[in-house]
Amino acid sequence: MKTLLRLLLKSQHQRNRSGPAQTEKGMTLVELLVGSIMAFLIITPMLTFVVDMLNTDRREQVKSNTEQDIQAAADFISQDLSQAIYIYDNNPATTSTPTTTPTGIPAIRSQLPAPANGTPILVFWKQQPRKNSIPYNPKVAETVKPKTCDTNPGKCDDTYVLSLVAYYQFKETDPNSIWCQPSGGTCPTRIARYEITDGIRNPNAASIADLYYSDTETKDTQRRDPAFNPDFDFTKPTVNVTVPTELTKPQSGATKPQVLVNYIDHTKNSDTALLGTECRTALGNPIDQRTATPIGETTLKVTDTEGINSFYACVNTEKNIARVTIRGNSLRRIQANDADFKTTSSAFFPIRTVQVNGLGAVGK
Repeated sequence: MKTLLRLLLKSQHQRNRSGPAQTEKGMTLVELLVGSIMAFLIITPMLTFVVDMLNTDRREQVKSNTEQDIQAAADFISQDLSQAIYIYDNNPATTSTPTTTPTGIPAIRSQLPAPANGTPILVFWKQQPRKNSIPYNPKVAETVKPKTCDTNPGKCDDTYVLSLVAYYQFKETDPNSIWCQPSGGTCPTRIARYEITDGIRNPNAASIADLYYSDTETKDTQRRDPAFNPDFDFTKPTVNVTVPTELTKPQSGATKPQVLVNYIDHTKNSDTALLGTECRTALGNPIDQRTATPIGETTLKVTDTEGINSFYACVNTEKNIARVTIRGNSLRRIQANDADFKTTSSAFFPIRTVQVNGLGAVGK
C-alpha cells in the first residue's frame, strides 16, 4: 500500500514540475520594423498607381469635355454664319478712296459694343426669320397685328429682320471670377456673342414715323433693339451700323452678351507658323476685283492684337466667306499654372475649324 501511494505522489510531483503550457510569443520590435518596411514597399507603388490612374482619368475627362464644348461652339457659329449676308473683314481702311473702300471691323469699331477686355473677332449681318409675324394685306392689318398673328391663323405671313451679330473674345483678368476657375494663374479666354436685331416693320406705314408697329401691337421678339439703326444701308456697310448712344443702355442687346464657350487657350505667339499666309491659302488667294491685286493677309485675318491665335477668323468679304478657328485648353480646367500650349501636350488643346459661305448676297 505504501509503495502504491509513493508511486502516485511521485507521478503527481513530476506533472507539477512540468509547469503550465507556454503561450505564443508576440512580435518583436525588429519583426514589426521589417513588416512595416515591407508594407511600405508594397503599398506605396500601389497607391501611386491608383493616383496616376485617377489623374489620367480626370485629364481624359476634361479633354473630352473640352472637345465637346469646342465642337458645339464651332457648330453653332457655322449655323449662325450660314445665314450671313455680309461679313466684315479686317480691312484697316476707314475712309473711301479710289482704291479703298471701308469693309472691315476697324471702320465700325466705334459702333460696336465696347466691353472691357473684349475684342470683336467675327462680325456679320444675317437675316433672322420671324414666322407668322406680319399681316399679309392692308385690310387684314386693320384688325390683325403682329402680336395677335398666332391667334389668327392664315392671316399672317413669315418675314425676315436684319440682325447684327458680333462674336467677341474676352480675356478674363479677375482671378476670382467664375470664368477663371481654378484660380491662381493666367485666366482662360471665352467667346461671347452679341446680337442687335431690327423689329417687324409696318409695310403699310404712311410715314417714317410709323415705320415700326407700336409696342402694344408687337411681342418682345418683334420689336427693334434700341441700338439697331434703321438708316443702315448695305451700299455703305460701315455707316449707320448701330445707334452708338444706345449701346450701353440696359435694354440694348449690346449689353447682354451670351457666353458661347469658356476655356479658350490664352497662349501668346503659339502659332507663329500660321501668321504668314494661312488665310490667303485657306480662302483660295483672293484677288481684290477693284485693283486686280491680291488681298493681304492682314485684311483677311481677324484676330486679337496680342498674338493670341486661339480664336480668329479668315474673311473674304467680297465672296461672303468666313473660316473660323477655335482652340480650347482642357488643362486649364484642372490647373491654374503651366497651362500654356505646348507641342508635347497638343492633345489637350483641341482645335476646330469651320468654313462657311453665307447666303451670298443681300436679300437671298
